Amino acid sequence: MRYFLKKTNIKKGEYLQIYISEYKRDIGSRNRCFKSIGYISEIKDKGIKDPIAYYQAQVKKMNEELEEKESSEKAKKIGNQSPKRYAGYIVLKGIANSLTFFEKAVRALSNERQFQYDVYNLMMALVYARATFPASKKKTHEDIIPLLFEKVDESSYSQILSCCEYIGSEYDKFISYLTTSIKKTYGINSSETYFDCTNFYFEIDKEDEFKKKGPSKENRNDPIVGMGLLLDKNQIPIGMKLYPGNESEKPKIREVISSLKKENNITGRTIQVADKGLNCARNIYEAINKGDGYIFSKSLKKMSDRDIEWFKGLDISNWDIVYEKDSNGKNIEKYRYYTFTEGFNYSFKNDLGLNVTFTANEKRIITYNPKLRMKKILEINKMVDKARNLCLYQAKKDEFGESSKFVNFVTDSGKKARVEIDEEAIAEARMFAGYNMLVTSETQLSDRTVYNIYHNLWRIEQTFKMMKSYLDARPVFVSSLNTIKGHFLICYIGVVLERLLEFNVLGCSFSFEKIMDFIHDFSLVRMDSKNYINLLTSNDEVGEFLEKHLSPEITNYIITPANISNFLKLKLNKRLDGFESI
Repeated sequence: MRYFLKKTNIKKGEYLQIYISEYKRDIGSRNRCFKSIGYISEIKDKGIKDPIAYYQAQVKKMNEELEEKESSEKAKKIGNQSPKRYAGYIVLKGIANSLTFFEKAVRALSNERQFQYDVYNLMMALVYARATFPASKKKTHEDIIPLLFEKVDESSYSQILSCCEYIGSEYDKFISYLTTSIKKTYGINSSETYFDCTNFYFEIDKEDEFKKKGPSKENRNDPIVGMGLLLDKNQIPIGMKLYPGNESEKPKIREVISSLKKENNITGRTIQVADKGLNCARNIYEAINKGDGYIFSKSLKKMSDRDIEWFKGLDISNWDIVYEKDSNGKNIEKYRYYTFTEGFNYSFKNDLGLNVTFTANEKRIITYNPKLRMKKILEINKMVDKARNLCLYQAKKDEFGESSKFVNFVTDSGKKARVEIDEEAIAEARMFAGYNMLVTSETQLSDRTVYNIYHNLWRIEQTFKMMKSYLDARPVFVSSLNTIKGHFLICYIGVVLERLLEFNVLGCSFSFEKIMDFIHDFSLVRMDSKNYINLLTSNDEVGEFLEKHLSPEITNYIITPANISNFLKLKLNKRLDGFESI
């Protein structure tokens, strides 16, 4: 098959076309028009001085690309499989090897269905593949799983989809098994639990009963699915809840914590930690009613007019100050705070529509962070500048984006709405910049302890970041309800294994970014019928640490079958100064 340029003389003038010459066994050789270009005179009018030379160069380039593609396809036929092997996932497998209860429970549940493939092995292969090289399920089946050292039964693409469908249909049970296994192997501490929600978008416009359009974290208009994630005091994920994207996230903290306690026989008191988006009277009432506590943040902007006037009268110079050292060892202000404790009245409507009122004895801590204030003021000024520029030509509301909070859309009777800058909103935003309020039932805890507990919430944001960026959990390309749930279960298991590795085994020696980079980069290339060349760079910090504390073979230039066998048998159930093998 080749392309060529065809010039035809017709009444209007010389006409150019790109033709393709191809051979098909059933009809033989034939030429057909691939692309019509146009009359030479008209092409010259567009600024192309020599159309024939110009398009001959394009045809030449098309033929070169075609030859390259044919050569590549021919090269693929020479070898059945790439000589490369991914090996970085062995550290995640070492964690999975220690979670023996999880494996036994999954096998017991899946054996009842008598699948023609090993559900546990295929599910974990999908987890390792996503941690190593995130891709679509089809690409994972064709290009990633075959390059792992995992022994997976000859699985078809349909079996991978079947596996995702099945584990998705039972995802709540699988999460319960995993949490129970973590508790047995590493222990969990639910005296403090951290909860937050996010959402994941789909590259489609069509909604269904699960994929719904709602407030998107990426400010997109695509259908989304919501996810609530629960972490224990040690920042290990111990619960996940998926819900339609148009539903409120506030009830999810109640659902996840209640189900977690029930499924794992957790009877102790839990302090629920969440941001202002989950702070509502119903959640506070439920926590108190079940003997639990809470630490939420609260927007100062939403205080009553009387409380705002009270806030304006506070003398910040008398607040307690917390210092930190800068790079030169000098003490600088980290934050300052003002605290008070009293009873606060709440009310909400229950499921029967009845009004419920109650009083909660709470400690409230107003904090001021100078670095945060500088950051917020810069953000506000940027949005205000954008709003002022758009107001000059009376832009539409959807053009303002987030800066719309600083404008008013005023409609005169029978006339088109006009846009005006809201100076009061700008002044209010600048006044509250850098301030925050923490609300807690734990009046006996010190103010600084409450502050430190709440600010551990950044870990759950980091967990979402890992899921979205390194595990490429979105956009989501699967479509059926249970397959979607199976996809997120795979991502969740990958995150749990990494967190256990990071916190319980490596002792927070490395960030999750460096750990995930090691998992991505540690790969081998077959040298001969048995041995492999190690492609891990010599300056990989995680690799050097694992060489010293886990296995000296990890940084060997030559990796033998015996090395690989040992890698796959690792069982990481404690800090690396005392690992053991199966």
